[in-house]
Amino acid sequence: MTIEHYRKALESAIAEFEALGEQRRAIDKRLSEISESINSLSRLCGLTPNVSMGLTDGCRLVLRNGGLPMTPIEIRDRLAAFGFDMAKYANDLSAIHTVLKRLNHAGEIRFAIRAPGKPTYVWNHQFTAPTTIAAHGSDLKHFINAVMSPAAVAPATTSKRRKATK
Repeated sequence: MTIEHYRKALESAIAEFEALGEQRRAIDKRLSEISESINSLSRLCGLTPNVSMGLTDGCRLVLRNGGLPMTPIEIRDRLAAFGFDMAKYANDLSAIHTVLKRLNHAGEIRFAIRAPGKPTYVWNHQFTAPTTIAAHGSDLKHFINAVMSPAAVAPATTSKRRKATK
């Protein structure tokens, strides 16, 4: 093969890569829209979800299905919309920032700037996720099951914090 063949193959691969990236963005956007619809419809049906997962998995779920870069405030609001209990955190945004920094450091998410002074985070689609609820691709299914189950309307239980011993 000549260098010209390699260049044409490279151009073809780049064009396909860009087309697939556009398809992924469109799919991610649609997933986000459907997720919002599920949330609205579940509330109209009188179901209030109580999602039983940790803050890290919750942030993964939101970013993975968000489709667009999100600020920590948007992530907090989306978690609350999914029924995540943020009351157990003295400073919910501080906890979210800490989780986002760890996920960014691990390569699961990427830091992005949407507008001046608006730091955002987006799911890193090239990341090979660890074995968690979000890693199995069942995160949205888990959410739907949590919303639609009878236990979803049960009152949330509060976790007891350990008191420091002197």
